[in-house]
Amino acid sequence: METKTVLLSGVGGQGIILASDVLSMVAMEEGFDVKKSEVHGMSQRGGQVVSTVRFGEKVYSPIIGPGMADFLFSLEKLEALRNVDYLKPDGIAVVSDYRFDPLPVAAGLADYPENVIEKIKGMVKNVHIVHALDLALEAGTIRVMNVVMLGALSKFLPFKKDTWFRVIEKRVPPKFVDMNKKAFESGLNAV
Repeated sequence: METKTVLLSGVGGQGIILASDVLSMVAMEEGFDVKKSEVHGMSQRGGQVVSTVRFGEKVYSPIIGPGMADFLFSLEKLEALRNVDYLKPDGIAVVSDYRFDPLPVAAGLADYPENVIEKIKGMVKNVHIVHALDLALEAGTIRVMNVVMLGALSKFLPFKKDTWFRVIEKRVPPKFVDMNKKAFESGLNAV
């Protein structure tokens, strides 16, 4: 199998690192070689968080450049717009319509860009917008938004649902497993 690349983006506290861990574990359980990288500088203060997961028969590096990602997974729409250049021309974007104001916007020093979703759709042919916040709240809490989005992304990946659930059971505290499975299912059904 040709190496596939998923670029995951969001802001600190949204669970990008957990999402990339789960994705990596699922790929490994399905027998693929996996490499992962992450950048999360000021992530605890709502800063940008980016992780790259690459899987295939043999993967030599997790590092990618512009135009190399097969999938863009984003928990926040402005973060998707910031990272859209990494997506291949025929790549698939799975984007939450959630808005999180960056610090300059929250401080009144800048404006949140208008028409972010429309801009993304103008740059990417294959975009799937997910109302992840609503689905997460239906599942029980905003904290499962990342798993809602993993469910949506899973529609385009070659992994079995049972593998996703097995990894969720391993990676999530037992009292939250059912909620996360429900979140995953709702994301899967949203695309």
